[in-house]
Amino acid sequence: MKPLLHGVRVLDLSRALAGPLCTSLLADFGADIIKVESIGGGDSSRQWPPFDGSDSLYFASVNRSKRSVALDMRTDEGRKLLHRMASDVDVIVENFRPGVLAAMGLDQDTLRRDNPGVIVMSVSGFGPTGPDRFAPGLDQVAQGMSGLMSVTGGGDNTPMRVGVPIIDTVSGIYAALGITAALVARSRDGEGHHVQTSLIESALSIMTFQAQDYLSTGRVSEPNGNTHPTITPYGCFDTADYPIIIATGSDKHWEALCAVLGDPELAERPDYATGVSRLEHRDRLTKELLELLSHRSAAEWVTAMRSAGIPCGPVHSIDQAFADPQVQALDMVQTVTTPDGNDLPLLRGPFWVDSETLPIRNAPPMVLGQDTDAVLAEFGVGEAELDGLHRAGVI
Repeated sequence: MKPLLHGVRVLDLSRALAGPLCTSLLADFGADIIKVESIGGGDSSRQWPPFDGSDSLYFASVNRSKRSVALDMRTDEGRKLLHRMASDVDVIVENFRPGVLAAMGLDQDTLRRDNPGVIVMSVSGFGPTGPDRFAPGLDQVAQGMSGLMSVTGGGDNTPMRVGVPIIDTVSGIYAALGITAALVARSRDGEGHHVQTSLIESALSIMTFQAQDYLSTGRVSEPNGNTHPTITPYGCFDTADYPIIIATGSDKHWEALCAVLGDPELAERPDYATGVSRLEHRDRLTKELLELLSHRSAAEWVTAMRSAGIPCGPVHSIDQAFADPQVQALDMVQTVTTPDGNDLPLLRGPFWVDSETLPIRNAPPMVLGQDTDAVLAEFGVGEAELDGLHRAGVI
């Protein structure tokens, strides 16, 4: 069976994380991703740590199953090649600041004229309008500006950034969703679309109920550290050895937890009888729970609680996460061979289609421009022209 996006050709002009993550997800579903980079060093993330030898693992993490073309996009010849490719692809992904794509000669009117069905996905820092639309934006800037950092951490450790580039990641996922929606629309009406999102819009969108609480009531959420802001007990709790996450999302879960902890009468106390009352008396309740939890190990509690239907799990370090039997059963790690013959373990895309996981078709293009000649030949560039472009330093 052909992959879901088989036959979809994507011109990836993005760099860093949000755009490349988007196109890596499209690659997981079978799209042909042509990553076009500047001949003068390529995607900036190629220079970002951590490294394995001279290879950036930052770059490797979001560029699986792609091909790399290196152009000097400052030259007329380089831009002509870019236009040539743009006129014969299904999707263009870019995360320049607003106006940069048009300055390269790829404004919407030109693209629509030369390729009426093309879908353009633009990811910017602050969106296409407003006083900050031309300002550079990065993940942590959006985390801070959106209010996300203000509700993360606790005590003196606030504001606190999320430990992964969560806004870049979410923006990449949103971008992939926008592209697939536009592809569905094009299959219906034959029209291309320009879809846009931004880091600040993505950041605000994931504030969900805290944002809605402010919009509806004017309340400003405060940080709660490792506990849920409105549900208790729901968060991180110490045991005899390691912390675990306990998430009692209902009165049924709460009653089951008290039984597992060996104190079923706890659930009957008026101060703990409802979700509202438990939240009101959270500090006292937490102290009682920690005393009960201190008598057994994390593994014992997780086994007992899961048997009782209580959502819970261990708090892992990264090495422990990959050693977890459930994670290993999902076979999330696939090993691919790099152009220099080395094995590279990579995380696959988080999808199953018809009971099958999606394969990583090839290693990230760790060598800048390693596929330039082959890709350009597919767009009709002959050997003589390729030789001339090489001699001129355009490719």
